[in-house]
Amino acid sequence: MKAGTKKQKIMLIVPMLHQGGFERVCVETARLLEPYFQVCIVIFDSQDIAYDITGLEVIDLQLGVQESILGKILHVWKRSLAVKKLKHSKEIDIAYSFGPTANMVNVFSGKRAKIWVGIRSYMDMGNPHKIRLFSRMADRVLCCSKRIEQEIQENYRCTKATALYNPLNMEALRKKAEAESPDLPWKQFQNLIVSMGREDDVKGFWHLLKSFYLVQKKVKDAKLMIIGEGEFKEYKALVKKLGIEEKVFFAGLKKNPFPYLAAAKLYVLTSYYEGFPNALIEAMALGVPAVATDCMTGPREIFMEDYTAVHPKKEALWTDYGVLLPNMNPEKNLQAKEITKEEEGLAEVMEQMLTDSQLWMKYQKAALKRAKDFSDTFYVENIKKLAGE
Repeated sequence: MKAGTKKQKIMLIVPMLHQGGFERVCVETARLLEPYFQVCIVIFDSQDIAYDITGLEVIDLQLGVQESILGKILHVWKRSLAVKKLKHSKEIDIAYSFGPTANMVNVFSGKRAKIWVGIRSYMDMGNPHKIRLFSRMADRVLCCSKRIEQEIQENYRCTKATALYNPLNMEALRKKAEAESPDLPWKQFQNLIVSMGREDDVKGFWHLLKSFYLVQKKVKDAKLMIIGEGEFKEYKALVKKLGIEEKVFFAGLKKNPFPYLAAAKLYVLTSYYEGFPNALIEAMALGVPAVATDCMTGPREIFMEDYTAVHPKKEALWTDYGVLLPNMNPEKNLQAKEITKEEEGLAEVMEQMLTDSQLWMKYQKAALKRAKDFSDTFYVENIKKLAGE
């Protein structure tokens, strides 16, 4: 920015700041843009804030979740009206929203500012009426993956769709990882497998638990840790049925999960839907080799420079940067005795990565190399370019 140039004002809109992918991206975006823009964050409810917002301007509308349909409709109207007033009083130039709920409020709160809506998950694509609305009313539809950008352009004839990968600050990640030691229940955890995500069926954790059950039978010192918000009652029950309570740890919500990620020997993602899986690329940035399902969307674009180069396969694909597995069955199965072929396939890959030191070293180096391609520098430069249009 040239000396004397007035900073543009950007409003970031997100429902809450509890643990989640786009919530983290929102906070990181605010910090990254502060040198170049005047930034404020608008949230609908300040309950359970999981991220450090020290020094950031955060405005709480105090219009949290409503259970009834009528209450939800009324809240969209109230939130939109409140955001409209803020756009005017603060003379906002750009309003950038994260996720479908915030996007609705953004497009209904008027055109006082440029409207940027963020499509942060492939699950958002399941509501074509909303995507059509956003494509028509927004000035920019910012997609967390090229696959989502392509689909919106082709299916909705939207020329406003642009891929914008989530920001990654590798130096800050390392500092956070080194800031403390993880509090783990084991003294020895050389073969620790980690996955991170909230308690949600979309994460496919039952697949991971059953596959790990097979792994620990052959790799005796193998351990598994799942980091994320939730009680995980049914998954803990499955662990008990499998007889692996001493080898599985549900770490819960962590404001600083990075020491736990860094302790891993292998990161595994078993989701059947994603947008851009932050935890996957964060683990890779900490030098943790990764295995992920070929879900909609994210892992394929992370593991492959050209995500269209290879069609989905029925077996593991050992790419340049990680191991891509066929997407897994979304139907939850908590029967301990029912282990599928796809779970056996995941177990074989995990076992190979844990026991073959040369293979592990190859993918550790590859993970670090690939993570650099998702630098927060590119994220900021792309936003500055879009803001200058």
